[in-house]
Amino acid sequence: MAQLSRISLRPRLGAVALFALAACASLPVLAQQAPIKVGIALDISGPFAGLGAEARDGFALAIKQLDGKLGGQPAQFLQTDMGGNPEQAKQLVDRFVQREKIDLFTGPIPSNVALAVAPTLFAAKVPYLSNNAGPSQLAGAQCNAYFFGTAYQNDQYHEAAGQFAADRGFKRMVLIAPNYPAGKDGLNGFKRKYKGAVADEMYTKLGQIDYATELAQLRATKPEAVYFFLPGAMGINFIKQFVGAGLSKDITLVTSGFSADEDVIGAVGDPMLGMFNTSHWAHDLDNPANKAFVAAFRKEYGGRYPSIYAAQAFDVIIAMDSAVKAVGGKVADREALIKALAKAQFPSVRGSFRYANNHYPVQNFYLRTIGKNAEGRITNKTIKTVLENYGDSFADQCKLK
Repeated sequence: MAQLSRISLRPRLGAVALFALAACASLPVLAQQAPIKVGIALDISGPFAGLGAEARDGFALAIKQLDGKLGGQPAQFLQTDMGGNPEQAKQLVDRFVQREKIDLFTGPIPSNVALAVAPTLFAAKVPYLSNNAGPSQLAGAQCNAYFFGTAYQNDQYHEAAGQFAADRGFKRMVLIAPNYPAGKDGLNGFKRKYKGAVADEMYTKLGQIDYATELAQLRATKPEAVYFFLPGAMGINFIKQFVGAGLSKDITLVTSGFSADEDVIGAVGDPMLGMFNTSHWAHDLDNPANKAFVAAFRKEYGGRYPSIYAAQAFDVIIAMDSAVKAVGGKVADREALIKALAKAQFPSVRGSFRYANNHYPVQNFYLRTIGKNAEGRITNKTIKTVLENYGDSFADQCKLK
């Protein structure tokens, strides 16, 4: 089993060394303050390893910029690799709560892990800021005051893609996603906005990398376009095999940012050119917080652009910092901390957004296309806003005020 560690979040590039901060000797008032403890669940092995590594780098940059503190208070950032495994994750979160007595939690990439660890955190009244997973189960009737879907609600992303497909006039499409909670949320969200015919709906094995069977079905079905949600290595392999099979000549690929961001582009290259995708964030969004974040990230990590996962992780730590500052470091006052988090008064890289009553964001979603920028680098370019100030479809089922 993975071990809890106090040496946190070593990046792939750059020299960010994060550590558990003790009270500073030069500040006698803070010397009496117990460090704020943050549990960070990483997924740097398993089916979401690439995504988890991106999130790790986003966390690392934010913590470095805050000098390892939250709200100016000493902090410990405790991390462990949960490998995308719900059972292992639950055991490790139990240790975070019972042994480490964490004050805040973030980290898991997949929704099935988020759903596995949430009950333990809620019972212990530990605020859980999800830097990626946004399961529908926690958006509606099962919403909880201690959960913040800081990034998005799963369906929202795919609703934006469905809106684009409807606007583009695709009349017949095939939909593909992994068979796990986020995959089902994704295709349900897409169908909520798409007005054409769904010729087929394929659910693949989570972590699958061979798509020969699915490509044969696509060749036989002959749809006008395909919408796929296959994050990380799944998407990388699907796109390569789709183009290699010659299907891109007659079928348009549409996806979300999860399958068309910097992690995937870097691995696939030219076959990504011209692909459309939707996202709640882009590295070219024109707001001060985003410009500063992108510049700092590229400086820290060898010139590469941050991905969605890095941006979301960065936002989570900055959101924690803002809320801790608002309560004067008194994180034991959970009611006050929850209220401070709900106000979302932090400089998000997405610009302005707010939480709905269910603690999921109301925010913009954008259409992006992949091309070459002025540097000759293959990357995303934002085209337009697809959905403006858009909330999720489950908030009215949530009883939180």
